[in-house]
Amino acid sequence: MAAHSLHSPYPIANVLTVRARLGEGPTWDMAQQCLYWVDIYNHWVYQFDPATGQTRYFDVGGVVGCLAIASNRRLLLALRHELAVLDLATGELTPILSVEADKPYNRFNDGKCDVAGRFWFGSMSTQDAGGSLYRYDLDGSLHQMATGLTISNGIGWSPDNQTFYLTDSADQVIYAYQFDLVSGAIAQQQVLVDLSLADLIPDGLAIDAEGCLWSAIWDGWCVIRFSPEGKELARFPLPVQRPTACTFGGTDLKKLYVTTASVGLSEAEIQASVFSGDLFCIHTDVVGLPTSTFAGALN
Repeated sequence: MAAHSLHSPYPIANVLTVRARLGEGPTWDMAQQCLYWVDIYNHWVYQFDPATGQTRYFDVGGVVGCLAIASNRRLLLALRHELAVLDLATGELTPILSVEADKPYNRFNDGKCDVAGRFWFGSMSTQDAGGSLYRYDLDGSLHQMATGLTISNGIGWSPDNQTFYLTDSADQVIYAYQFDLVSGAIAQQQVLVDLSLADLIPDGLAIDAEGCLWSAIWDGWCVIRFSPEGKELARFPLPVQRPTACTFGGTDLKKLYVTTASVGLSEAEIQASVFSGDLFCIHTDVVGLPTSTFAGALN
């Protein structure tokens, strides 16, 4: 999509100028009415209050792939090779669990909680299809749920919690699995969306109350909405080359917040995409699904 093609059925606003290297993992806190997200390569966790414009920054000292909201004003983070807890009151970071420390070419990427409060997060590999998907349960146990991934990315669940979605950006596909909410099991992987022929790269995603998927398109200048059957319904252009992820927020869950990236862009690409790395908001007339929080105990 061309950078100047900005016709959209919905208003789009640049709500925060941050020039992130790799903004990712936006997560809406319904209780606090604020947005959290990460800048993976600048090692920052952001907290943004749209009502006041106030932003807080937490330097976690290393790569941070994604986060989940936990109890007592804490965040559960997936860092490069470990899970950790960030105390929002003190800024203190406490490691919990080391994962894939023996894989130097891997790091953790996108993640979310299911409605049962379990934390799902995946790894990506810069060398081969050595990435995996994990589920961190309420009792502190860790389960490997899928292997053979290159860039484990955007995940989500259908409104009826019978389908689990997982993106592999390098393969340019979004998979759908049968999902069992009680056990947390996934089965029968199928390709729901294949963007390889269109040469588009799906990144992070969000699900709305109608069961449609909203996928941020890396190097695609847009977010695409897909039906539950995988059919493209609409494209929502952005003035930046690299949208990375999205989530619904606001009091009515109709605002789609979109993180973006500036990493790896040439000087010419930056000139054509000067707002790269900023936080955007698409004001939709569609209600999104609320964010689920981690329900386990964190010491």
